[in-house]
Formats: sequence, C-alpha cells, structure tokens
Amino acid sequence: MLQELSVRTSSRECLVEITDQVAFTVRESGVESGVALLYVPHTTCGLTIQENADPGVQHDMLMILRRMVPRTDPNYRHIEDNSASHLQASMMGFSHFVFIEQRQLVLGRWQALYLAEFDGPRTRQVLLKILRDTHGKE
Repeated sequence: MLQELSVRTSSRECLVEITDQVAFTVRESGVESGVALLYVPHTTCGLTIQENADPGVQHDMLMILRRMVPRTDPNYRHIEDNSASHLQASMMGFSHFVFIEQRQLVLGRWQALYLAEFDGPRTRQVLLKILRDTHGKE
C-alpha cells in the first residue's frame, strides 16, 4: 500500500529530517524485512540521506547548492522565477530506498533521511511504499 507523509517546510531553502516519520510508518506496517521506497512528487524539492549529528552539514550542503545554482541569473527562461529550485531539486534527486530489517530502517550510525526544500515554505508530500521481502524467513 502507498503511504503519504506530509512534511511542512519552514523556509525557502531547508532540509527537514523525516527519518522518524518514515521509521514510524515502517514499524506500523509490520514488515520485518524488506525495502522502503521514498519518492517526492514535486519538481522543486528532493530527498537526500545525510549526516544528522552536526547541523553544519545541512548548512554547508545548502550553501554549496546556492553557490552552484544561484537564485538569480539573467539567462534563466522559466517564467515562475524559480529555475534554481528546479535545478537544485534535480541535483538532490526525487527518490531513495532504504532496507528494512527487524522492522527498522537500515541506516548508518550518522545517517538520516531529509526532504530538501528549494521553493518553500510549503507543505510537501513524501510517498512511501514498503515492500516485504518474500524470499526471506517471513
């Protein structure tokens, strides 16, 4: 079954940790072993897996993305004035997968899931599909 998570972003550009929401949904699904597939159906936000111990990492990521894709460029043609948002979201990507074992997400010690907002603040949707391992012991 496809799950929909709602994520509220607080500023034009930000990283919002969604690990707890995804982990809760995985636990509630009852799936012991499998894969969680995440997808954002938006063109100006993306998903990333990144460090959650030091908020400086999120700051630095946004800083470099702003530097690589400046908000204002006289050569942009998109009429909505958010070309940079589209480009930055594409650089992040729109989907990720995470393994599930023992009803828990398999992430590294310092890893977390983030929605990467580039055209907020808004309420975004993250679509989550939890697939059960049919070849394991279940």
